[in-house]
Order: sequence, then C-alpha cells, then structure tokens
Amino acid sequence: MLRVGLTGGLGSGKSTAARLFVQHGAYLLEADEIARDLMQPGEAVYHAIVKHFGPGVVLSDGTLNRAQLARIAFADGRVEELNAIVHPATIAEQAAIAAEIAEEDPVAVVIVESALLFETKYGAGAAGSSGDTAAPWRTRFDCIVLVTASEEVKIERYIQRIAAGAHLTPERYADLAAEARRRLARQMPDEKKAEMSDFILSNDGSIEELEEQIDELWPVLRFAAANTP
Repeated sequence: MLRVGLTGGLGSGKSTAARLFVQHGAYLLEADEIARDLMQPGEAVYHAIVKHFGPGVVLSDGTLNRAQLARIAFADGRVEELNAIVHPATIAEQAAIAAEIAEEDPVAVVIVESALLFETKYGAGAAGSSGDTAAPWRTRFDCIVLVTASEEVKIERYIQRIAAGAHLTPERYADLAAEARRRLARQMPDEKKAEMSDFILSNDGSIEELEEQIDELWPVLRFAAANTP
C-alpha cells in the first residue's frame, strides 16, 4: 500500500485533484470529513470539545455550534487548543481506515486529502526515518502531492465556491476577495510546501490540464504501491 498525502492551499483545487485520483482507482480519505464525523454527539472528540470549551459551543439540538467554535478558535486565538483535541483523533482514524484498506488491497493507493498536512503538530509516530520530530507527516505518508495555483486563481475559486452561482454585487465580491486574502495570508506559502513535497500539480489552468498531469502521475503511484513493503 502507498500512503499519499494530498494537500494544497485555499482554492488550489486539491478536492478536484482528489476526485480525479479516485477515478483512477485511488482510495480517498478526506481529513475534514473524518473530523466532522468525530465531532458528532456521542463521539469522544465531541465530549472533549464540550468539556474544554464549555456548553456555549453546543446548539439546542445537541450538535456543536461550529460558528461559535470557530469564533473562539480563531478570533480568540485558541485554535491550537481545538487542534490538540481534533487532530490526533482524526489522524488515528485515518491510520485505522488505511490499515483496513491495506488488508483488503495490499497494493492500494490511499490518498489522504488534508489542507493542514504540513501545519499540524501531530502524527502517527514520534519521528520520521530521519528522526525529525518537527515533521510528523513523514511517519504518516510515503509521498506528498501538492496542488498549487496562483493567488489570483485561488481567490477567484474561493469567491465562486462561496457564491455558488449567485449574482454578487461589487461590494460583496470585494468582501469575499478580502476574506480570501486574509485566509491565504494565514496559510503556509506554496513555495515552502513545495520544498517538502514529492510531486507538484500546477492547477492554474483548466480541469483538463490538471487531469493530464494526474494521468501522468498515476502510473508512478501505482508502481510505488506495488513495490512498497
């Protein structure tokens, strides 16, 4: 089995790339989706969040008030407290699912889509083969695929995703563009991520151009999967 980390910044198109890999036969684990499942009522992560942040993060129906939780995490500077609860459990669940896949398909290509692949402090082991505890992703993945795009393209994709086809006034468009820039400013630059990645997919163009790159990369991943202990 080959464990592939797929990452990219806001609006890079990593989710589109993930879908294209799935079409080739890859198994896809979405970090955000797994985290959402673990944050449902009754789950250990849910209870840990409520205990740590208080009943104010719970809605009347018992589910988490994600808007309030986001305000506490980001506006109040407590995001690392939230990450310390959610990230280890999410990573452990990814590893457990990947192990199940490996039992059924020993030559599987398992792709974990994660926006914070490099940023998280948590990993499956204490250190990678190099002993570098500052790079926990090295214990989790056999290779990293980075999806990149220019800032202008990322901003436009973010705006179109939020708008979902609706007409935007110039004022609303400007507000969304400013929000996208603020979010991008908080993310690790693509240049730094590229230094730590094994493969880079440039996604400034059409989906067909992205698909061509994935078509070329897929046989490389399949060969590696068949030859990874």
